[in-house]
Amino acid sequence: MDSGNNLGFYNMYVKTTHSITVKVKPFYLDEQSTPDEDHYMWAYQVRIENQGAETVQLLNRHWKITDAQGRVQEVRGAGVVGEQPILQPGEAFEYTSGTPLPTPSGIMVGTYEMTTASGQKFKVDIPAFSLDSPHESARIH
Repeated sequence: MDSGNNLGFYNMYVKTTHSITVKVKPFYLDEQSTPDEDHYMWAYQVRIENQGAETVQLLNRHWKITDAQGRVQEVRGAGVVGEQPILQPGEAFEYTSGTPLPTPSGIMVGTYEMTTASGQKFKVDIPAFSLDSPHESARIH
């Protein structure tokens, strides 16, 4: 179910695929951004919950990061933050990462490649989430 936007003080984006729920909260990092140099920085907190009956392991990640000019950067790699977590039924894994953009806004979306204990691989969708800085509204209309 795709619900949960605007929870609390931050936007939260939620998506469930194959009994794996991914929740993402992006944060603009003003202190690490230099708008005068077209450098905008975000962190995003991710929670991966195994709501299924099987133990799973996260093997790989694939991100598509699109800036406000429509330029797409793809990032692929093993695991997340140097780990390939194993999640028993009912367990969750949380991590925080970040990304820079040359524009004051953008969007991220992706997938995780997971495997079951029996070796069955499947993809889990990461919900698309918006990267918005306070500098976006500073445009002259």
